[in-house]
Amino acid sequence: MKRTRFSGFLTLLLPIACSCTKQTGPATDTMTNIILIYVDDMGHGDLSLTGATGYKTPHIDRMANEGLLFTHYYSPQAVSSASRAGLLTGCYPNRVGFSGALGPHSPVGIAEEEETLAEMLKKQGYSTAIFGKWHLGVHTRFLPTNHGFDLFSGIPYSNDMWPLHPTGSYPPLPLFENEEIVNRALTPEDQAQFTTTFTRRTIEFIKQNRKNPFFIYLAHPMPHVPLYVSDKFKGKSAQGRYGDVMMEIDWSVGEILKTLKETGMEENTLVIFTSDNGPWINYGNHAGSTGGFREGKGSTFEGGQRVPCIMLWKGVIPEGSVSNSLVAAMDILPTLAEITGAPLPNKKIDGVSLLPILRGELEARPRETFYYYYRRNSLEAVRHGDWKLLFPHPGRTYEGFQPGKEGMPGTVNENFAIEGALYDLRRDPGERYDVSESYPKIVQSLEKIANEARQDLGDDLLNIEGENRREAGRISAK
Repeated sequence: MKRTRFSGFLTLLLPIACSCTKQTGPATDTMTNIILIYVDDMGHGDLSLTGATGYKTPHIDRMANEGLLFTHYYSPQAVSSASRAGLLTGCYPNRVGFSGALGPHSPVGIAEEEETLAEMLKKQGYSTAIFGKWHLGVHTRFLPTNHGFDLFSGIPYSNDMWPLHPTGSYPPLPLFENEEIVNRALTPEDQAQFTTTFTRRTIEFIKQNRKNPFFIYLAHPMPHVPLYVSDKFKGKSAQGRYGDVMMEIDWSVGEILKTLKETGMEENTLVIFTSDNGPWINYGNHAGSTGGFREGKGSTFEGGQRVPCIMLWKGVIPEGSVSNSLVAAMDILPTLAEITGAPLPNKKIDGVSLLPILRGELEARPRETFYYYYRRNSLEAVRHGDWKLLFPHPGRTYEGFQPGKEGMPGTVNENFAIEGALYDLRRDPGERYDVSESYPKIVQSLEKIANEARQDLGDDLLNIEGENRREAGRISAK
């Protein structure tokens, strides 16, 4: 389809209204503990409840059976740093100056002016901790302990950013304890203990905070490549190393749920499990599954950003709930704000509260629209209801190439000319059939909605500068 079909040069509309969930006090009589489990590069099809084969994820499945499964949940962007920025600020990543994945030498990070989930909850009296991967800046001013976390134990960026990566050149991968580097050069043996170690630290923190509310952000570095697993799960799956890693992540979830039950906090803790983006599928048998969605990580097709999200909150969320509502990671911050009675950040955010859905109103539609931004600040698609309008753009594609295997990447085209198209995600979630010629009025309607985003957040493809964008913090060049 020609670029002129969806060029986006309609009259720009007024900026999008900000999230305005009114906070009237905590949603429960006692402060609810919160555990947010964020895994890395897990696809929509990587749980046994969503079709995984060769291994089982019984503890994660149990979360869904006893809680709530979102089937139309989106990560903020299809890559690590940007996704985490969106999760922790409640904003589209581009609003807060993030795109792509930060490297070990990046001068930028999360800005001091942004209020994170941890900072919001800390003001409410929560003890806060992050175990695992940060990836929002490596300089001291950007580290978690300067953005609301009492405790940080983990790595500053992705676990593939080290000298053993098969492509590129990186320095040694360090391990942090708060702002101190306690191991300057992690080894494969160290990485094999990541899932177990960060799980044990999570359990210790739970037990230490029985008498006060806590927020734990367990950001597992796996199943991002390179894949490492402890001896207790090595060779246990019929899906190779990837299946072993997923089994250990599932074990981690089971250990946490068991601890909550043993400590009597099972009914006063909200547990959230999701992924930062879709699978890095050019790694072949060391990558996950999109469950049939198109493309994967680094793409604004569904496989890049549509991932499972499960929430368990005994006594509040009805057991076995399934929501088909359109939701996004940015919605977690305002949801937790309403649950805890915390004021929303002063700066504009993009999330909306999902609390009505959590309380059983499964037909509630707090969000109708989602914007797919990528690269520097490119609006590549927009979804409204079941319709998705894709704009022409240079994008990543894995099609036409052999994937890699055993930890080696395959070839990928990073600048493939993606054509504009209209998809009906209700009947075509795999984005195979362009129906724009049959529904010209839908195209026009979505173009208008897209222009609201361009007015607000900009669009580098069209050289439009948004009015409400902020920049990530910067380190002086001196």
